[in-house]
Amino acid sequence: MSKVNIKPLADRVIIEPAAAEETTASGIIIPDTAKEKPQKGSVVAVGNGKKDEPITVKVGDSVLYGKYAGTEITIDGNEYLIMRESDIFAIV
Repeated sequence: MSKVNIKPLADRVIIEPAAAEETTASGIIIPDTAKEKPQKGSVVAVGNGKKDEPITVKVGDSVLYGKYAGTEITIDGNEYLIMRESDIFAIV
């Protein structure tokens, strides 16, 4: 898990996506063009929440999120997603 020097606002969180699967369960190598977007990642930064809605995830949590959730951003050459906490489905 990376450390980022950026603080999201309100109910937003920054997530470092897990690496996409390289092979299938039977050992077949998946080419880059056929890889699925990961739907799991680690929280690396959280905002302060909204006045009536405190943030329930914390830095270090592994989470599941929607396939098309969030906006891709690059910080110090690393790829992250920034999204609202409501786009996160579960902590795993």
